[in-house]
Amino acid sequence: MEDLLMLFENISSLNRAIILIAGITFFWFIEGVVPFKYLNYKKWRHSIPNFLLTLTTIVVNFLLAYMLVFASDWTNQNSFGVLHLISLPTLISIILGILILDLVGAYLPHFVQHKVKLLWYIHIVHHTDNKVDTTTANRHHPLESVIRFSFTLLAIFISGAPIGIVLMYQSLSVIASQFNHANIQISDKIDKLLSYVIVSPNMHKVHHHFELPYTDSNYGNIFSIWDRIFGTYMELNKSKIIYGVDTDMNETQNSKFMSLIERPFKKWYNYFN
Repeated sequence: MEDLLMLFENISSLNRAIILIAGITFFWFIEGVVPFKYLNYKKWRHSIPNFLLTLTTIVVNFLLAYMLVFASDWTNQNSFGVLHLISLPTLISIILGILILDLVGAYLPHFVQHKVKLLWYIHIVHHTDNKVDTTTANRHHPLESVIRFSFTLLAIFISGAPIGIVLMYQSLSVIASQFNHANIQISDKIDKLLSYVIVSPNMHKVHHHFELPYTDSNYGNIFSIWDRIFGTYMELNKSKIIYGVDTDMNETQNSKFMSLIERPFKKWYNYFN
């Protein structure tokens, strides 16, 4: 386990990029073999705004990455955070650290962005994808990337996780998100079993249904337990799922990069005027 932590502690930006690209490539291929639903779209054209938004996420995280290292180093130098309260075996520390990072760094900001209207206007960019597939996983407005990064920092201070656990979590998070957004068909029984532990494709697709109350459910990223614990878990027959947001169903505008970048600012303007 120490060797595994050391591996992630020293993982390069190039290798992290390879994980991102490899995940998209793998699930992109599987989508073409066993699709969750027939989307009737030009996949490459659909992916363009999602890939551009992915690049903005990469840039934001790259520019702020030093803050993750600082936070992790500070908590470990000062024995600050949950992981420093008692001495734990390495495996338990890794599991607990990842759980805290997933709760505070992923579930919590996701929940908050759905409940705070001004933040929802940022997050809505993610939900306006009318053809959800693996490229949707990283379809986030750059302002959302900053918000999520801020909550990740908070999660590091709360957990006291060393940088190896932080980078391990981020790598798992990328793959998990690509998996549960992917347009892939899995046996309903297998999907149901998976959903008791991790966020499965069927479970997360409910979150992308175009109308309430389903949009405000299933906020989890890696682990599904948070939705079950906090009462935000919902189910919906996959044949009834329609992707998008009922307030923003214009597919033409939802497929334009600059329209998506401008979307929060226009909504803020309308809200205050």
